Amino acid sequence: MNIGPDTTPGNAPSSGGAARPADETQELFRRLRWEHLREAGLPEAAPPVCPILKLLKGQKALVTGASSGIGRGIAIALAHAGADVAINYASSSTDADAAAEEARRCGSAALVHKADITSEAQVESMFATVIERLGTIDILVNNAGIQDDAPFESMTLDQWNRVLAVNLTGQFLCAREAVREFRRRGIRPGISCAAGKIIFISSVHDLIPWAGHVNYAASKGGLAMLMRSLAQEVAPHRIRANSISPGALRTGINTDAWSTPEAYRELMRLIPCRRIGEPDDIGRATVWLASDDSDYVHGTTLYVDGGMTLYPGFASGG
Repeated sequence: MNIGPDTTPGNAPSSGGAARPADETQELFRRLRWEHLREAGLPEAAPPVCPILKLLKGQKALVTGASSGIGRGIAIALAHAGADVAINYASSSTDADAAAEEARRCGSAALVHKADITSEAQVESMFATVIERLGTIDILVNNAGIQDDAPFESMTLDQWNRVLAVNLTGQFLCAREAVREFRRRGIRPGISCAAGKIIFISSVHDLIPWAGHVNYAASKGGLAMLMRSLAQEVAPHRIRANSISPGALRTGINTDAWSTPEAYRELMRLIPCRRIGEPDDIGRATVWLASDDSDYVHGTTLYVDGGMTLYPGFASGG
């Protein structure tokens, strides 16, 4: 199970009634977490609060699907780390502008660019614009992705093609443009010892099967081999390609998955560390993979999932 695997336009919002105010939702979440851990006799499981180090000063990053959720969390983390950021979005300019403003409050430059990543022409135009305005791109975070779920026997060809177009073909198109820029420009001494970094945001469902979501799981499995094959090809050119596969994350589209004691308890059965992930968890992992601290890391998938891929059903009973 993956709640909130992607946070990009195209994912349907929860249908569980009227949205709660953000402060009320946050307080509900904290209470449910505390009650669950108290009942289980476990210590508090809170996300990190330490500041993000300025590991990316002088670098320029493009994050696709960055107007909300995971993508927004990644863009803000990169800005905290010193990178200037370009925020790609597909529908809501209001959300994208708000994300850019938050990035600027971190002391970084930020711009927004609307583009459909399934369109070759729009991807090429987006890269040309971002490179013109920022000077270059050092980091591409391929985050954009969608779900369009159905039982296998009733899934339409349009549903299949739509998910593969965004989650796989769109990632290919963006990665290809990034590689072209990295090879054209080469290494920027004093900025990074790599010519460029590509980070694909995948899902635990590149490994865990997901009934009822065959198109989505297939797209993420394909993305795993796209990343690894690309990493093998471009490593000699000092270009690094890696993936991050998130598990269950708390975003605006999945409140129903944790907003009652019963739902929270059921979700925690799948997460050994006993907390839901936050977009900031993915942002911090992205900063590390984009920095020279991970320069010897090529073709690796980092599972940021609280242990979801550890077969939690086998934690007891033998």
